[in-house]
Amino acid sequence: MPIQFTTDGSPGYRRLALWQDIVCDVFVGLDCKSDLGSAFHGSVTQASLGKAVCSEVCSDRQHVFRTPSRIARSDQGFVLVALGNRGNGGVVQDGRETVIHPGEFALYDTTRPYELKFNDRFTQTIFKVPREMLQRRLGGTETLTAMSFGADAPLERLAYDFIVRLCQNADSLALDTATALSEQAVDLLAMALSERLGKSSLPSSTHRSALLYRVKAHIRAHLADPDLSVAETAAALGISPRYVNDLLADEDTSFQRHVLAERLARCRRDLASPLLAHRHISEIAFAWGFNDLSHFGRVFREHFGMSPRDFRQSQLRHEVHSSRLSSARSGHAEQGRYVSR
Repeated sequence: MPIQFTTDGSPGYRRLALWQDIVCDVFVGLDCKSDLGSAFHGSVTQASLGKAVCSEVCSDRQHVFRTPSRIARSDQGFVLVALGNRGNGGVVQDGRETVIHPGEFALYDTTRPYELKFNDRFTQTIFKVPREMLQRRLGGTETLTAMSFGADAPLERLAYDFIVRLCQNADSLALDTATALSEQAVDLLAMALSERLGKSSLPSSTHRSALLYRVKAHIRAHLADPDLSVAETAAALGISPRYVNDLLADEDTSFQRHVLAERLARCRRDLASPLLAHRHISEIAFAWGFNDLSHFGRVFREHFGMSPRDFRQSQLRHEVHSSRLSSARSGHAEQGRYVSR
């Protein structure tokens, strides 16, 4: 079940202070103001989704600030994707201001000041992801914040629908599934943002970041093909093979090294999954584009310090141990300091 934090049941004079505690714990350090005083009501439901966190916020009117002093006290950076469900919400960041209507979404980056403005009661889904998850796909966020997405563009609408539905089901997903789907959600989000960037008049560095994302997306989509090549990728994107490697050099890698790292990461994930314990190691390797089992074993050991077989056995032993600990602790979980259900 998702965790719910709510001001209901709190004395009127404590509600705004409690609400600020709630949003600071769930999101990041924020300052909240509302003219409703003791009449204010708000609630947040929260569920983890791999490295991401899904929340639904339902609240009365308020004005929210992320200030430089709050940022200075934080050692983590996140990108928050706010998806409108009911009511409207304003976002101000990086010299821009937009309004999120139902069916639309906008981004804000917690490493820079921003404001959120809500003039009436509203409900939003918030998809909170570590900043690096989006940065390694698109680069910086400075040109993407406080812009509304999802009204007309099919890909933006698809990203909105997928993330909202995913967040609605986050608490019922197995950990491996949740982790994979959170990555897919960020992939889809980055694809939609990249499409918008490609239509905008933006600095060349931003277009370069968007093109690098397209290179990586093409590679991810074709990892299972053992014939995946820099020439084929370049042709699919309408650029030269040299430019493909030039883009990847921005991240101190090359086409071949990036493909190998991605394939190894997929194999490592599948070997660690109890759901795939029935699959032979060779099946997993070949499914992700390797065509030489001895080569796969050698590069896997070089990257992860053990053979694929030893790695799988160590992960399965860890899974059994974790399951036993979880069973032993069931029924003894502490309740939080907020009302939960």
